[in-house]
Order: sequence, then C-alpha cells, then structure tokens
Amino acid sequence: MFTDADHQHMSRALALAAQGLFTTTPNPRVGAVVVREGQVVGEGWHRRAGQGHAEVLALAQAGELARGATVYVTLEPCSHFGRTPPCAQALIDAGVSRVVAAMEDPNPAVNGRGLAMLRDAGIDVRCGLLSQQAAELNIGFVSRMTRGLPWVRLKLAASLDGRTALHDGRSQWITGAAARADGHHWRARACAVLTGIGTVRDDDPRLTVREVATDRQPLRVLVDSRLAVDPHARLLQGGALVVCAADDPARARELQDRGCELLPLPGPGGKVDLPALMRELARRGVNELHVEAGFKLNGSLVREGCVDELLVYLAPSLIGDAAGMFDLPALPDLEARQRLAFHAVDRVGDDLRVLARWHRGLA
Repeated sequence: MFTDADHQHMSRALALAAQGLFTTTPNPRVGAVVVREGQVVGEGWHRRAGQGHAEVLALAQAGELARGATVYVTLEPCSHFGRTPPCAQALIDAGVSRVVAAMEDPNPAVNGRGLAMLRDAGIDVRCGLLSQQAAELNIGFVSRMTRGLPWVRLKLAASLDGRTALHDGRSQWITGAAARADGHHWRARACAVLTGIGTVRDDDPRLTVREVATDRQPLRVLVDSRLAVDPHARLLQGGALVVCAADDPARARELQDRGCELLPLPGPGGKVDLPALMRELARRGVNELHVEAGFKLNGSLVREGCVDELLVYLAPSLIGDAAGMFDLPALPDLEARQRLAFHAVDRVGDDLRVLARWHRGLA
C-alpha cells in the first residue's frame, strides 16, 4: 500500500513535527511535506497555537507546484474552524491529488471528517503510514482527546537500591549532569510540571526549563493540601497553580498578588482529589503532565491510578536505608503487584534512563 518513497517522506514529516515538541501546546505536533514528481516542493510544521498549521505552511511554500502533488501529513487535516481555517479545505483549494496521513485526529471535532472531506473532493486519501510513531509524538494530545486526561509522566532519580534522597531530604545530586539535562528536555515538552509541598519545603525548586533552549515554560502546579507553602518559595515566582483541599480567601488573595491561582479540590481525608485534578488539567488544555515530587505524593498518584509512565534515571550507586521512590502499602502476595512494561532503556552519561508504562493503554 505504501512505497519506500512514502515512508521516506512521512519520516521527514514526523521529523518536522518534532520541531514543535516544546511549543505547540495545547495543539498537537504536526508536520507536512508536499511532493510533486518525486521532488519535495514544500514543507511545514506547526509551531504554536494560533499560528499556521503544518499543511498551510507547506502549501504556501509549494505555491502553484502543490497542484497535482502528494501531501504527507502526520495527523489528519482538520475539518473545522478553530483559531485558523480548516486545513482540509486548504488542501482541496490547492488542487492536491493525493494525501497521506499518518493517523486520524482523535479530536471529536475532526475524527475522520477531514479525510472524508478530501475523499468527497476526489482526492486519493491514504491513512495509517507510521501511525505508531505519529501517536507516540502526540501521546498527550491523544490521551486528552480520548480519555479526558493528560498523559502523566512521573520522573524519578534514584540509586540502584531505589533511594531518591537521604533521610534528611537531601537529593542533590544522585544522578549526573547529563541525566539532569535530559530531565529538562522532558520538562520542556510537558504542558505542565507538578510537584508537592514536601519537595518545595525540602528543595525549594524552581521547576523551570533551563538546560534546553525554549521560549515556553510549562505551567507549574503545586499540590499543597493545607496551604503550607512559603509565599516566597521560588516555585511561586512568575506564577503557579496551587491546588489545596479547602478554600482560603485570605491565602488566595496573597497568592494572586504573587501571580498565582488557588484551586481548591477537596478529597477524602483532607487531601487533594488527585483524579479530579487530572481532569481539570485536561480541561485546561494540558496534554502531557510531568511530575517531579517526593515519595508520598508519588505513592498517592500511583495508588489512585493517575500515572501512565515512569521516567526513571538510575545512578550506579548505593545509598542504603533512606527515602524510596513511592509510599505504597505492603502487598499480601506478589500477584497483587502493579505490573509495568519497559518501553525504553537507554544510557545517559553514567546513568540509565528507563521508561516504563502501565499496561493500560489509550482508548
């Protein structure tokens, strides 16, 4: 069904889409390539919400050469008016003869309608080329569209015996500089970064992206049930979303004065309702949520089924009796353990980077 040339051009479109890895939120990352008589005559990739979509930019570069051409696009062209006009109509107006899409758009406003528009206009439409790679690139967008939840990635840095900090909370630095820089790459691609009050109290982190070049900082989210955060904490500088278990108008005004928002989401036992927080973040357009927290919040997120993927950096060292990765209850037997699958294992500097996922998949 697909030729070697088709694979080559779609691979290029995926590479173009990846250039928007840090900037397109809440939109998907999309790339497009226009090919006529075997020659690439136009390329484009979506940079950020409100700006031109990949197909429109590629068509503009191709100009009149788009007529009769094949367009390779990593996501089904949109069929509806959003901040920009529908790309499916732009392709029809340009007179292209063939469109190859990597995957259908999971957005209910599109979901096959764009491809149907193209077919109704007499365009040869094919879908499914390198679909797995395209879905992986937009795993958070797919999650938000199909489940109403962000894709939640929980990041950990640990010794080989699974320790993430000393008894007094000190954790700088268990892993090496290369692993820490790599962690900033994962922060940068996320729409939001979440932590807990324990981490803010112990480390006073900024949780900003500093090790990679990007002009967008993720939304910072603090889970703080009792609103114990120091108003001068570095996390609050520049604004953050502070999630608590009960409303406090006086603290809300204090936080607003510092450019922050207070979000009460009461849950059982005076805690924050974490599943409700995930739904609220998705409602706000968060595709990928990156978590850097302590073992208590980590354990709560895992227990409540809020985590999709673990990003674990393992250092070649042993720390001994100290803080672990998760606060989880003892199990009655091994059959009750939570099972994950290794998605990728790579060496980063002197450390190992492990991506592991729960077996539950996207709808």
